[in-house]
Amino acid sequence: MKQKNWRIPFGGTRIPSELTDAGYPRLLAAVLALRHIDTLSEADRLCNNEKVLFDPLTMTDMDKAVERIRTAIGAREKVAVYGDYDVDGITASCLLKKYFQSKGLDCTVHIPDRENEGYGLNTDALDAFLADGVSLVITVDCGITAVDEARHARDIGLDLIITDHHECPQGPLPDAIAVIDCKRPDDTYEFENLAGVGVAFKLACAVEGDPDSVLDQYCDLIAVGTVSDVMPLVSENHYIVKKGLEKINSSPCTGLNAMLDEISPDRKPVTSGTIGYSIAPRLNAAGRLGMVSVAEELVSCDDPVKAKELAGRLAELNKKRQEIGDRIWQEALSRLYGENAPDSPIVLFDDEWDPGVIGIAASRLADKFSLPAIMIHIRDGVGKGSCRSSGGFNMFDALSACSEHLLSFGGHAPAAGLKVMLDKIDDFRRALAEYYSSHRPEPVPDVDCELLITDPELLSVENVSSLELMEPYGNENPKPLMAMYGITLGSVTSVGASRQHTKMSALLGGTQFDCIYFSHTPEELGISEGCRADIAFSPQINEFGGKISVQLNISALKLHDGSEFCSEILEPSACACKDYASAFTPDRQVFAKAWHTVSRSGFRVGSDVHEMVAQSPPGMPPEQFCICLLAFYQAGLLRNPRAESIFGSEAFHPGEKVDLDCTEIIRNLKGISDIT
Repeated sequence: MKQKNWRIPFGGTRIPSELTDAGYPRLLAAVLALRHIDTLSEADRLCNNEKVLFDPLTMTDMDKAVERIRTAIGAREKVAVYGDYDVDGITASCLLKKYFQSKGLDCTVHIPDRENEGYGLNTDALDAFLADGVSLVITVDCGITAVDEARHARDIGLDLIITDHHECPQGPLPDAIAVIDCKRPDDTYEFENLAGVGVAFKLACAVEGDPDSVLDQYCDLIAVGTVSDVMPLVSENHYIVKKGLEKINSSPCTGLNAMLDEISPDRKPVTSGTIGYSIAPRLNAAGRLGMVSVAEELVSCDDPVKAKELAGRLAELNKKRQEIGDRIWQEALSRLYGENAPDSPIVLFDDEWDPGVIGIAASRLADKFSLPAIMIHIRDGVGKGSCRSSGGFNMFDALSACSEHLLSFGGHAPAAGLKVMLDKIDDFRRALAEYYSSHRPEPVPDVDCELLITDPELLSVENVSSLELMEPYGNENPKPLMAMYGITLGSVTSVGASRQHTKMSALLGGTQFDCIYFSHTPEELGISEGCRADIAFSPQINEFGGKISVQLNISALKLHDGSEFCSEILEPSACACKDYASAFTPDRQVFAKAWHTVSRSGFRVGSDVHEMVAQSPPGMPPEQFCICLLAFYQAGLLRNPRAESIFGSEAFHPGEKVDLDCTEIIRNLKGISDIT
């Protein structure tokens, strides 16, 4: 298997006493501290789901929107909600439709057809609204770039309120009665990472004047839209989504209830993961395949029989979407594998690719190649593209820098959309590659562990259970990923109907933990009972046969070689990893064994960490051998006549006794103070 780049934190575990003194279990306190939540007030706000709802009237232009909508309610005007065809736009549209209808308004919803109308406002729809007697149009999850369309609405006498959450483009904002977007440079709202449905919710709160009642009514829809749009699950979003999940698991709206019956007849508890991996793809499938009305009708539906029928149709659409997506994915891969491996943003186009599905392929390409990826559908010489970032690269800023080659663009830092002429794609590709070369993000680890577990007590049932208080997990509040380093594997067996999963045990400090690694076989992993390995995992509570235990859900595994630790211990700021390294502190017998290896004729320390690890004597952990070598080097028993480096050094016999306990590395490991 391909070896991944790991980051294992050897620096020890900080557990704030303020949290443990207040009753927080040690593991939860440690994870919170890693996320810079180390005061009791901050921890309580997250874990006890203390109310976090900011004042909607602090949003710029919100007062203008409220005044106009209250006028419409008083006059019983006909209003239209103009949305977007993704889950965020669908849930936002349905939320406002339900709210306005509850206030006695005649409200219609228009969600544009992805292929024929495209994203955002269009003048034909505005003309149709006017002809249908609509006097006020409110956008959700779109509109921040609709300068021309807003001008058209004003020209034909149609009032327009824009609510959006996308990045604001340079230049003037649309000329509307109100432009509400927490990304506006002049906005004063306390939290800028609301989803489109979150902004729509805030509009309803401001009109109603009672945020709690509006949240109780629609928090299930807000949770679905927020998680689906991968908004950060912190601050206000965390509070809202947690409330929403509680409602989904107790009394969801009719449409969501029918979807959940279709997804999981045994109705397992719904989590943010259920939304992201099961609910969102089905709702998105309708928009991607030009059938967004099915999703919108389901989410708005109050008839259980009709909802069941619509949920079944969505399941069929999702299956079709998967089939189309797999074909596009394979075609994209075949093109890339026909060339050298890409090292700059991927830009592919085709006139036969389904425009609603290319975004999924772009995401998969970005993940596979760790590069920004753009997939473009061509129609009549014009391309519409879906863009996905990778490694923290800001896609919106990149498109802004290359805008001279584009007809239009919009979106967020991680994902965006664009429109480009076919004959400009090559120019755009070159400009994007040039921009990327000077703004390439720093490499990030493939496996980035938050916490190194050296004390098995941290994984007690009580400690692991306490992590549930941090849920819901999601963007900027991920499920904690932990590591065990150099542990010994116990029994290793294949499980599952096709024997495609691996069940194993891991031994740490005399405690054995059951582990499961899905979609990987022992043969693929190259492991067997008794071998040493490094594992990255999320701990979870397992209940089986009336017994409650901790199980480690493994997400990455590799055979142990000690290289990561040795790299850490050899850093100039030696012993940042003291807590972990102390377990390998050599005694006289170990030092003697290591010196026997080093003092042999012709021995020279390897030229890098991997060569050094390979030189470890049989039966001696490479970590321990590395510490011995560093102690020898600091005591003058190893010298390098060619450079000031331990690598390539050779044994030196000073002719006098050397006290290894006085070396910096051993003093640090034994907790001995520096000699002054």
